[in-house]
Order: sequence, then C-alpha cells, then structure tokens
Amino acid sequence: MTETVTPIKKAKQRAADISNERESAVSGDQEMAIRQLANDLHRLNHAVMKAVDAGVSVELVRSARHHGGNGNWGDMMVPVIVKG
Repeated sequence: MTETVTPIKKAKQRAADISNERESAVSGDQEMAIRQLANDLHRLNHAVMKAVDAGVSVELVRSARHHGGNGNWGDMMVPVIVKG
C-alpha cells in the first residue's frame, strides 16, 4: 500500500531537504546565526499566539531592510496591534 503524500508532508520534506542543503553550504558561524534566528522566531510566534489569545490581532510588517554591505540583507519587522 502506498502512503499518501499530503501538502503538509510535502512541505516538511522540502524543509528537511533545504536544511540538508544548507548544512553543506554554510559555515559554522552562519549555521549558529541561522539556528539562533529560528529559535527567536519560535519565541516570537509563541508571543504572537499569547497576544492573540489575550484578545488582540497582530500583524508583522516590514519596517526596514538591513544591508550587510556584501550583498546580504534582512527584513526588520514591527508589530501592528489591533485591539479585538
């Protein structure tokens, strides 16, 4: 019997593939920065859920873009809060 590939399973597999590709293409310092970012995003998502559960709506909006000077960039975010 064949296993059905759901969109969620497909997305998880793609994320795993990207992670494996990244591990072979980045330095140790880059990997550490990526892991820290992922951990911080997890905490941010948890904080968003707590705010929503407390009765407000939360939208994250890009406020600026940070340029590292060597072609790399990152979006800076701010929350827009609406009382429910």
